[in-house]
Amino acid sequence: MSNDAKHLLEIFLSHLLVEKRASKHTVNNYRRDLGHFLGYCLAKSIGHWREVIQADVRMHIAQRRRQGLGAKSLQRELSAIRSFLQYLVTHHEMENNPAKQIKAPKQARKLPKLLDVDQMAGLLDASPSSILEIRDLAMFELFYSSGLRLSELAALDILDIDWPAQVLTVRSGKGGKARVLPIGSKAMKALNAWISTRRPPLAREQPALFVSARGTRLTGRSVQLRLKRWCLTKGITEHVHPHMLRHSFASHLLESSQDLRAVQELLGHSNISTTQIYTHMDFQHLAEIYDKTHPRAKKA
Repeated sequence: MSNDAKHLLEIFLSHLLVEKRASKHTVNNYRRDLGHFLGYCLAKSIGHWREVIQADVRMHIAQRRRQGLGAKSLQRELSAIRSFLQYLVTHHEMENNPAKQIKAPKQARKLPKLLDVDQMAGLLDASPSSILEIRDLAMFELFYSSGLRLSELAALDILDIDWPAQVLTVRSGKGGKARVLPIGSKAMKALNAWISTRRPPLAREQPALFVSARGTRLTGRSVQLRLKRWCLTKGITEHVHPHMLRHSFASHLLESSQDLRAVQELLGHSNISTTQIYTHMDFQHLAEIYDKTHPRAKKA
């Protein structure tokens, strides 16, 4: 690959970060996935992206599959290649996108694991025994109360909470989209307990809502480890991670309200099909709806 071709790749990655406002994590994924394709092109002595043909993309994906890459990873890698080559077409560096018509193997869709209402109560009704556990309980209550992503919770600042209105503003949602979310009464109680203990030297001038014992903003990894520790110390044997709390929020809300659009808005999904996959509706409820509404199922 020529230096010009490699430079075009760096321009595209910069475009994602600056113009598309993609997260650093997303850009790093693109860099890794496109790096694999770049390696393929180098091995095939392809000098420029405009020399890539459909067969090259197919052979690369097939090669990655033989290397043991799963369907989900193959779909992500192909999507990165397709997006990059389309960017080159748009900017007149290529005549057409050879990856446009190529499809990766489909993966079986699995419902995410969730906790039922009783399990959630067991998780959140456990009493904190230290200042850091007061903070932890506030984090876990907020996950379940507002359906936050891990990155969204870690990015929250104190000023993102409207205390009188009992709402919070997510300013760093997926795709750079902001949204306003309600906070439940139990989560507000836990937050107030944390704020009353979040005093210097624990926090000092740090604007972050959740801080470490050193007064620095908690990372997503730290939140994951604290949830694991919480479960161990409280005798909860279920393997619980933050995403399960978000999914449980969505599932329980959908089962109670049946309002898919509202749940979509609260989760910050741009496409309702994502919400349909993400949530888990009680089959018995679906059966009841069927019995009541289907013309050939109504009982005489």
